[in-house]
Amino acid sequence: MSSPGADSMVDGAGEMPSCNGREDSPGPRTARSKGKVGQRQEIVWRNVILMALLHVGAVYSLVLIPRSHLFTLIWAYLCFLMTALGVTAGAHRLWSHRSYKAKLPLRIFLAVANSMAFQNDIFEWCRDHRVHHKYSETDADPHNAKRGFFFAHIGWLFVRKHRDVIEKGRKLDFSDLLEDPVVRFQRKHYKISVVLMCFVVPTLVPWYFWGETLWNSYFLASILRYTVSLNVSWLVNSVAHMYGNRPYDKNINPRQNTFVTVGAIGEGFHNYHHTFPFDYSASELGLKFNPTTWFIDFMFWLGLVTERKQAPQEMIQARKERTGDGSS
Repeated sequence: MSSPGADSMVDGAGEMPSCNGREDSPGPRTARSKGKVGQRQEIVWRNVILMALLHVGAVYSLVLIPRSHLFTLIWAYLCFLMTALGVTAGAHRLWSHRSYKAKLPLRIFLAVANSMAFQNDIFEWCRDHRVHHKYSETDADPHNAKRGFFFAHIGWLFVRKHRDVIEKGRKLDFSDLLEDPVVRFQRKHYKISVVLMCFVVPTLVPWYFWGETLWNSYFLASILRYTVSLNVSWLVNSVAHMYGNRPYDKNINPRQNTFVTVGAIGEGFHNYHHTFPFDYSASELGLKFNPTTWFIDFMFWLGLVTERKQAPQEMIQARKERTGDGSS
């Protein structure tokens, strides 16, 4: 899972919105990156500081759990699920991969949920994710897992993008994203939508409806929920690219990882997803445990989803036999 920074592939660090830099010449504070990166990496100290503060706030939030209302914890989890769907069903499977079609009411809901996720607007998220798939595990991959667990998980946000991410990203066509008026509207009003959906609404609902303190509401439904959702998304970049089996293609890094599947509501079947990125379920085992697939199927039943793309069983089996590691 991934997302970029500001307009046109000239940003600095990656996924965390409001923490984006521009691709400038490295300043005096630089760090030589590991591996065959071939350029000095400038640390984006603003991102480092903001991420540190965010995670300190999340740790502090844990001490508030025993003194909070049960409904507040339930509300925080519901916000987490909505946040996750904005990324998994929205930015990822719908807009990045076009694995199904969604009617306007569902696209509006997913855009609102995506603003709650605060991982950059839909256009920017999809832009980096397509680059990630096209150039996975190379210097053009925004969160190249071959540079280590920390870099793939969060470290990629702390340095300017590698020049290959920018140069090769410019060669890809993203015009289809801006053809969607929902994507354009969210991009235009992204900052205010993030303030409202990521922080204001999650905080005010517990305070207004069942008398929770604004302090508890803010730290539990906003800060803790947001931090957990970010790290769950990042697990797909790190854990699911480093640990697990590869029954579909043993020649690529992405793996099947049950832990990530549970946390990221169905996004941990990563070896399958990188082998068949067009499949709307992002897994062969869709209905066994894939809440995002369940959601898309329910929307299909309601008539809000059409044209779900799936890999034929014959294609899947042939690929397993040809390139799989024999683990399933």
